[in-house]
Amino acid sequence: MAISAGTVALALVIGFLVAPFAVRRAVEFADRKLEESEAGTLLETIDEVTGVPFPMRAVVRTLQTVVVGTTGLLLLVVWGYAQLATDVLGATATVLPYAVRLVLTVGLLFGAVVGTRYLEHRLDEWLADAKYVTAHQEGVVFRVLQVTVFVAAGLASLSLWHVELGGLLVGAGFVGIVLGMAARQTLGSLIAGFVLMFSRPFEIGDWVVVGDHEGMVVDITIVNTHLRSFDGETVVLPNDQVSSSTVVNRSKRNRLRLTLEVGVDYETDLEHAESVAVEAIENVDDVAPAPKPQIIPTGFGDSAITLECRFWIRQPNAHKKWTTIRAVVYELKTAFERERIAIPYPQRELSSRANGGFTVEPGERSRSTEDTAGEAELTYDESE
Repeated sequence: MAISAGTVALALVIGFLVAPFAVRRAVEFADRKLEESEAGTLLETIDEVTGVPFPMRAVVRTLQTVVVGTTGLLLLVVWGYAQLATDVLGATATVLPYAVRLVLTVGLLFGAVVGTRYLEHRLDEWLADAKYVTAHQEGVVFRVLQVTVFVAAGLASLSLWHVELGGLLVGAGFVGIVLGMAARQTLGSLIAGFVLMFSRPFEIGDWVVVGDHEGMVVDITIVNTHLRSFDGETVVLPNDQVSSSTVVNRSKRNRLRLTLEVGVDYETDLEHAESVAVEAIENVDDVAPAPKPQIIPTGFGDSAITLECRFWIRQPNAHKKWTTIRAVVYELKTAFERERIAIPYPQRELSSRANGGFTVEPGERSRSTEDTAGEAELTYDESE
């Protein structure tokens, strides 16, 4: 009884007094040493990223469990149950490797989570001022790194449980070949998605024309590119189709040139008409001041001389394009009316030919028509 009481008292002192004090002192000592070394900055960054403090309570509880288990075994020996204590030790020795593997597996998965969060944090710092990498590309890079880290952690965990990785990799390779044959188009879109991510022909928010489709880019995934057409529809294009089509990016240079044709009368002073048109176009707010608008005579029409008005807009989009053209039409019409520059209607000039035909005098036109009609009726009667 005395030995048992002494053993229990010693276990209580060690488990509930010595163990917490020793763990607390050890953590404080380690913190001081880490603050003095370069590893302290890394651990502080990891602590900020994960938001998980050092599990001091879990460590203390683990030590207390070991102390209580050891005390129990000693008591069994003291009271003559040595064989039972031996059996318990044997069972513990059998289970202990699996418990260690389980702890290591959980630690690997936790390390993978911490590692991916740390990578995300570092990527944000590295690419904060990088203009050559967009936020979407940064996200894709992070996802690829995240998958790589988790695959490595998974393979390491399987190796802890003595899983034959060679056969597993061979099977995975065979399955990969089968899936690759069955999903050639999807894999093509996947590869094209990576090409689009880093060749950057357009970005989210750009106004693009891809083949027969036109709209704003709303999303770029690994497999598809999403456009929102000007009718409000969402168009989903496979990336392999996008990469093999002609892409026109109207937002790339942050400006767009628009053209508008207007006709003026043949008797108009063209230089005066050009100066009036330039002044009218410059009065529109959305027209960019530079490059300056240009007025180019492009041809002789049936009723007018055609003037092509060329002007630029900044930060182009479909709404601004049509509102600017509307405003330019209003300004041109108002300015031409003010300066008495005619925008003619379609005209036709009738004349007789001196050669190759006959000329009908105005006074004879009615009679000739009647005679012709009579001849037509006579011809019809004869055919009957």
